[in-house]
Amino acid sequence: MLNNRSILITGGTGSFGRAFVHTVLQRYPGVRWLVILSRGELKPFEMAQTLSDKPHEAVSFFIGDVREPARLTRAVKGIHIVVHAAALKQVPAAEYNPFECIKTNLLGAQNVIDACLDNDVQRVVAPSTDRAAAPINLYGATKLCSEKLFVAANNIKGTRDLRFSTLRHGNFMGSRGTVAPFFQDQRDSGVLPITHPDMTRFTISLDYGVEMVLWALQEAWGGEIFVPKSSSYRITDVASAVAPVATQHLVGSRPGEMLHQEMITPSDRPNTVGLGRYYHPAQWRRVLGGRLLQRHRLRARGARFSLRQEQQRRLPERAAAAGLDRAENCAGCREACGTAPIAGKRDHARALRTAAAPFSPALFHV
Repeated sequence: MLNNRSILITGGTGSFGRAFVHTVLQRYPGVRWLVILSRGELKPFEMAQTLSDKPHEAVSFFIGDVREPARLTRAVKGIHIVVHAAALKQVPAAEYNPFECIKTNLLGAQNVIDACLDNDVQRVVAPSTDRAAAPINLYGATKLCSEKLFVAANNIKGTRDLRFSTLRHGNFMGSRGTVAPFFQDQRDSGVLPITHPDMTRFTISLDYGVEMVLWALQEAWGGEIFVPKSSSYRITDVASAVAPVATQHLVGSRPGEMLHQEMITPSDRPNTVGLGRYYHPAQWRRVLGGRLLQRHRLRARGARFSLRQEQQRRLPERAAAAGLDRAENCAGCREACGTAPIAGKRDHARALRTAAAPFSPALFHV
């Protein structure tokens, strides 16, 4: 998939960037060029020492900032694939320095989009955060706007084979600034600060995040927001696992912190579909006219996702909610229920859509 391709990763010296680069070099030895964009010089130097005993011919460290359009456009020259991982991610820092966060997370995202549109880029994947779902802090708000920018960028690409998609997930387990390494640093003191005893968070491993990006690069058709199927955990459970004998001291929530994060908002849930290991909210309905789900059904390898099975499961449920009996529900709908010819499926879909049940893409035959 990535052999003989040129790749640019912004924020490539961060925790995710390091894991992504190591995986690509190990799994795709034929990669043509791997450009790692970073703002400073120390992190690229330290990262280069971990790659191998001798410099890898495909790896290039490019000093630059996503805030600088000219430098970013230069970095994208000759690139086929862009992974946009650069962001300011600390919630308290974003609350204290709001416009700095906006310049990196929002204006930087638009700079990436413009640079890709002005060059011969083919695929763009932008990892996001669960804080973009119903945000109450500036960091989440900027990432929500960033998601909207990348989704909408598919509207202005013209006829080019250029696809923008995003990934919404929780924190990377063990990455810098997350709770697990913080507790590890504090456990020798015997006291772990806890913001709230009921606070929960989502987390995925770095390896899972890398696999998610690689999957999106291969399977995305543009305009998606992929969400992994994962469970949340209590912060107190992590504290007990890291330091079982330490005292947990309540210090209160910081500005901008939510008690419980969510991946998909209640308003998006009726329109969300499953794609194997991931969920996909209904951005496709507005952006691509409803064809995206059909393409994913044909392309999702090993996902074991069948739209027809989903229709069979959900149509009786939606019909009951709309006050229709099974005979009315199945009229002209052999594709879903096997009882009548397919000719009237458009009328049937329209009737269900206008009934009391909420809209769902699983109601439509594709």
